[in-house]
Parts: sequence; structure tokens; C-alpha cells
Amino acid sequence: MTVEVLTKKIIVNSVLMIGVAISIFPFYWLIVMSTNETSAMFAFPPKLTFGTNFMNNFHHVLEKSNFIRAFLNTVFIALISCTLQLFFNSLTGFAFAKFKFPGSKLLFFAMMATMMIPAQMLLVPQFIIIKEFGWLGSYKALIIPGMASAFGIFWIRQYALAIHDDLLEAARIDGCNKFGLYWHVALPILRPALAFLAMTTFMGVWEDYLWPLIVLTDTSKFTLMLALQQLKSAHTADYSMVMTGALMATLPLIVFFLIVSRQFIAGITEGAVKS
Repeated sequence: MTVEVLTKKIIVNSVLMIGVAISIFPFYWLIVMSTNETSAMFAFPPKLTFGTNFMNNFHHVLEKSNFIRAFLNTVFIALISCTLQLFFNSLTGFAFAKFKFPGSKLLFFAMMATMMIPAQMLLVPQFIIIKEFGWLGSYKALIIPGMASAFGIFWIRQYALAIHDDLLEAARIDGCNKFGLYWHVALPILRPALAFLAMTTFMGVWEDYLWPLIVLTDTSKFTLMLALQQLKSAHTADYSMVMTGALMATLPLIVFFLIVSRQFIAGITEGAVKS
């Protein structure tokens, strides 16, 4: 290895390490502040070492909000929403990719056009529909409108285009019907794309604040984001307590990512959008 190549390698690795440190620092700061008192947040120079106040902060989180119930509510909503999204998006995306029917192209492009509409513009009509159905204040208002998404269908369709028609034809000869082609042939191949979609869907549902704020009226059905809002009063805020609540709300996302990380990374590298 020449000196020039070694120098370039050192520079590149140094830049990458700096980038990683910058990316990780906010999460490290979140952990540090959740183990200290609020005064440590405004100290100069800032405190960068762990404290011993975590359990006290966590106890205050449980006192100020219905954190455990909100956590269970969010887990339930996120898992159900994620499962429904994976099923309907993969089923529809596979159909658009491999089955030709009258108006399929027009229907697909009409669906894609909905992605250009800002989500905020849909809040009022969606709220009216939910109200007419009598779903206000229930989990149905959070789960059913998100059973499928244009992005999810598009993502799966682009990945499913790579499935060879010969493979599907062989399955037909073996007696598979159309749903059998999807279930037994397509789903195993679509697994990396589904892992990526599961991660983005789970994260989106977990972090959603505006829509639950609009449709939920019973505090016992609040999600984590709404419960965290309860930690802040109108005039003062115990920021170390808020940081602790935010940390506890973030950890499940990290655990979920670690569970699907292998397929998640494969979904990015192998399931890139194809034209």
C-alpha cells in the first residue's frame, strides 16, 4: 500500500468517524440528561458524564403521565398497523407488478398522484369521515386509515418487478392460484423490501403525534407522544424528566431496528427502486 493510498484511507476513515460521532451525539446527550437533574442541562461547560438520577426521573415520568398504558397502547397500534400495511401493500404492489388488468396503469398513476397531496390537507376530510363512521376516540381511527399507503404499494411494486415470470409460471404449473403465487412465491422474495417497509411504517406510527391528538379524547387511550406532552406544564418543565420519557419512548424503536436490521439493510441495498 502506497503512502498516498494510506493517506486517503486515513482521511476517509477520519471523516466517517467524525460523521458517526456527530450522528450519535444527540442520542448520547439524551441518555446523559436523563440520568442527571435539569440544572445539568444548563451548566457551563456542559456536563457530558452520566449521573445517578435516572430512577428518580423515571419515577416522576410515571407520576406525571400514564406512561405504561400509553406505551402498551402504542405497541398495540404500531404492531397492528404495521401488519396490515405489510399485507395490503405487498398484496397490491405484487398485483400491480405481475398482473395486467384493464385500467391497471391508470389506477396506479392515480394512486401515485395522491403522494403529491400534503398530509395536512387530508386532515379535515379524513376527520369528517372518521366522525361520520363514529370512530372518534377509538383505535379504529388510528389503524384503519393507515391500512395501506401509496408509498408502500409503490415500493413493493418496484421490488416485485424483479421476480422472474418463469418462476411464477412454474408455480402455476404446480397448481398455485393467484393468491398462492403471492403467498408462497412472492413473499419470500419480497422479505427484504418488507423489512424496510416494516421499519418505516412502525417508526411513522410510533412517532405520530398530530393525528392521535385530533381523534383521541380518552386519556386512557393516549399514545406515547401524547403522554410525553403531559410531562410539560404550561409554565415550567422538568427537562431531565422529559428526556427520560423521550429515552424510554425511543428504546423500542432501537430494539425493533436491531430485530429487522439484517433484512432492513438488505432491503436498502438489494431492493433499490428499479425502473
